[in-house]
Amino acid sequence: MGQVVLAIAESINIMGTRSGRAMKARTPGPVQEMAREETAAGASYLDLNIGPARKDGTELMPWIVETMEAAIDTPLCLDTTNTDAMTAGFKTIKNKEAAIMNSISAQPERMEKLIPVAAEAGCNVIALLWGRDGMPRDSNERASMSVELLMALNDAGIPNERILFDPIGTPMTLGSEQIMAGLDFMEMLKEIAPGAGSTVGLSNVSNGVAEHLRKHLDRTYLIMLMKTGLTTAIVNSYDKELMAICNGDRQADVDMVHAMMDGNNPDPSTLSGVTLEHYKTYKALSGQVIFSESWLDF
Repeated sequence: MGQVVLAIAESINIMGTRSGRAMKARTPGPVQEMAREETAAGASYLDLNIGPARKDGTELMPWIVETMEAAIDTPLCLDTTNTDAMTAGFKTIKNKEAAIMNSISAQPERMEKLIPVAAEAGCNVIALLWGRDGMPRDSNERASMSVELLMALNDAGIPNERILFDPIGTPMTLGSEQIMAGLDFMEMLKEIAPGAGSTVGLSNVSNGVAEHLRKHLDRTYLIMLMKTGLTTAIVNSYDKELMAICNGDRQADVDMVHAMMDGNNPDPSTLSGVTLEHYKTYKALSGQVIFSESWLDF
């Protein structure tokens, strides 16, 4: 077995067809079934994303937490932009220390409201590098935000080992510069926050791309991040090939992409199947070829 990345399964989401309908109707069966499916697929955590939930967040988050804990023992990752809903969820959750708060960004109001909640719960925290002015422009701005978040979390008693930094994956449709800047930051993270972990929402990179092509971007992007020491990833656990990469079962492909990142390109005429797909997709993600939705055809 090769390098392993812990999977945070993303599919129980208020925007999903099956899960969204069940959440809105407070019907436990479908989301409990999904929780069992994601756990069986190898997920280490289940992300429960209720979105902003402005009207009923403080009731919905406790409901989904209790519904999940009644069905599975897999640790939960609570995901909402509603700080009151997040607080209500962590008051309800039983296994607080194993849980993840997704997320605390470098926005003052969110830090002020959620850091005390995370400190009291003793949970893990995703530190999202999104600041006062939104998206960081480059790796240096990410580093600056990470130091600000790290100091605030440490001051509240949350140790590095409880923190997962998220450099933010950006859509490939916006270009490769931000993708590569995120990777550059991840290389810096080891020195900025020794002992801290990391995570990325993989599907962000393929957002806006034709549905049948998204999996290729997500898979190769995961491999690229693994070279920087990525510890967890927010993933589509229903993608068996993606889960195989997370589980360390595709080390030959991982080694090839990492060699390419070091400037050692294989002869593409010797490649085929999934390996050739990774080769072509890396070229697109790294900006070595102009991105279009026909990148796999050349």
